[in-house]
Amino acid sequence: QVQLVESGGGLVQAGGSLRLSCAASGRNYAMGWFRQAPGKEREFVAAISRSGGSKYYADSVKGRFTISRDNAKNTVYLQMNSLKPEDTAVYYCAGRDVTYGSSVYVDDRAYDYWGQGTQVTVSS
Repeated sequence: QVQLVESGGGLVQAGGSLRLSCAASGRNYAMGWFRQAPGKEREFVAAISRSGGSKYYADSVKGRFTISRDNAKNTVYLQMNSLKPEDTAVYYCAGRDVTYGSSVYVDDRAYDYWGQGTQVTVSS
């Protein structure tokens, strides 16, 4: 059974930084980060291809967040800088089982596996 385990969430002041990690069991997948704030729908944040060569970001985080991966560790990271109160949400990582390594996926329906989520709270 595939497991995705997030870590690294917490409370930070506006303008601060956090790094989220998502460790996957089994093999490497195309990965994405999504978030869901209270009373809102889940939204796409960032995605990275299985190879790590392709990345894509939501406009709301472009230039502030960076997605990366270490395939030797089956781990994906989300470095979040210049955090804003509107970044407050539960952050989820997701994995898609793919054969080839160059595609990224924005639609949450494309993903096969999900982590349990980690809370990020940004105070003003």
